[in-house]
Amino acid sequence: MTDQSTDGGRERPGSQWYDSEAGPLVRPYAMTGGRTRPGPTGVRFDLIALVTRVPGAPGSDVTVLGPEHRTLIELCRTETQSVAELAADADLPVGVVRVLLGDLVELGCVTVSRPVPPAQLPDERILREVIDGLRAL
Repeated sequence: MTDQSTDGGRERPGSQWYDSEAGPLVRPYAMTGGRTRPGPTGVRFDLIALVTRVPGAPGSDVTVLGPEHRTLIELCRTETQSVAELAADADLPVGVVRVLLGDLVELGCVTVSRPVPPAQLPDERILREVIDGLRAL
């Protein structure tokens, strides 16, 4: 689908759409201001990192937030989401979501926690011994 201008039916430069549902294409660097890495918070945004909205934090009404930021906040409003889930639900590239989450962490809108790696989980044998010991009490 194309958007026709009024001057002789010629197409305006950059007015082509990939399909009628998608609307005009927005390049990822436009959403992140050209940034490719999250801000100075030092938080790692692994695909399985869990993002939680901070209760009482500025919500989607904050004027400094772009529409993509507000979408991520809305997706976290009801439940904790992984970075991969946020990227899929927001229909954004993972790299863009990581940069936007860095902004939200800096603003105090969300927190990010990493799940415990399986190598750091307690051994199942130890847990069974603890349960057996508690039952013996």
